[in-house]
Amino acid sequence: MSLVARYLERNGIPTIVMGAAKDIVEWAGVPRFLFSDFPLGNSCGKPHEPDTQGFTLDLALKVLESSVGPRTTVQSPLRWNDDGDWKNDYNNVDRMPPEEVARRRAENDKIKQTALAQRQKAGVA
Repeated sequence: MSLVARYLERNGIPTIVMGAAKDIVEWAGVPRFLFSDFPLGNSCGKPHEPDTQGFTLDLALKVLESSVGPRTTVQSPLRWNDDGDWKNDYNNVDRMPPEEVARRRAENDKIKQTALAQRQKAGVA
């Protein structure tokens, strides 16, 4: 996404990237970036919370409208939770019940099997 934003900008189309991986997006050098300190995949707001999603979109459009220079980063004031402990929990297998680890492992194995079958069908494997 970052590279697409840079390409579009070079061709006269203003962009803003909304993301949750600040170090990666800033390293890629996007023109404008709205950082949400949320788990990956949730940069537009909390699931099933249209108010936070709407706030985030409005903020992104304001940043797009008002940024004064390249590589502008603005951090959303929204928080995932009050204590920030989600960062310790998010996808941390040491804090997951063994059943959840097994479920995720099985799900991942199924995805890998599907991908392998598609590669074999295409003659790539």
